Amino acid sequence: MFQALKEASKARESREVPIGAVIVKDNKIIARGFNKCIALSDPTAHAEIVALRKAAKKLKNYRLNDCYAYATIEPCLMCAGALAKARIKKIIFGAFDKKADCYKNILKTGDIKKLSRRLVIVGKKEKHLSAECANIIKDFFKKIRQQKA
Repeated sequence: MFQALKEASKARESREVPIGAVIVKDNKIIARGFNKCIALSDPTAHAEIVALRKAAKKLKNYRLNDCYAYATIEPCLMCAGALAKARIKKIIFGAFDKKADCYKNILKTGDIKKLSRRLVIVGKKEKHLSAECANIIKDFFKKIRQQKA
């Protein structure tokens, strides 16, 4: 998760929403990503999608069997669907997105099983640097609000 936080810091430095992700296989990071929606003018360039694309390219396969995804915040519905379609074994995230609340309202209810029975999603109850993951995004939006005032 520490490496995903490093990616989130890169996003913040690029003035993107500070979310980072890494894909791990055999205990090695095979891909990293951070939000690039603004830089690429691409609404799908979320950290998880960027990392998925890099991992698929590295493995030369769109199926990322036996891979794990670490993200600083819970995945949105688009990212959760992409991670499931890529056959990611487990998604570990640091902080909940209280605004979108995708995990509580959709993913935890089992609806994600329609996409993939293999996907396991683990939230901050397991203490995956949850405070750090929550603070980087809170501080980012607090700074934006202060600049607007």
